[in-house]
Amino acid sequence: MKEYELTVLIHPDLEADIETALTKVRDIIKNAGGEIATEDNWGKKKLAYKINKQDFAIYVYMDVKLPAEAPLKISNTLNITEEVLRYLLVSVDEKGRQLLAEDKKRQASNESRDEE
Repeated sequence: MKEYELTVLIHPDLEADIETALTKVRDIIKNAGGEIATEDNWGKKKLAYKINKQDFAIYVYMDVKLPAEAPLKISNTLNITEEVLRYLLVSVDEKGRQLLAEDKKRQASNESRDEE
């Protein structure tokens, strides 16, 4: 299974009942044979431009592991899901992740040296 990053923009009117919409997205991933590694709700944010006459959306980020045929199934299903305004499903760049992790370690060590 390959690792992907999925960012979903959920309709802002569902803020009070966000769990129902998230359960639907989780079920779409699981039914396609995937598994969710991490999930992070970034909250309600203003959009750069209107999408379906909406100025705001609830951003939810997920790290998922999917089999080869799953991204197409998930994309097709999310396209017709009413709760989802937009989504972005991209494969993870392992080299980029490693560089970010090394950079964070380097910054943390520099900060600890500065405190001493």
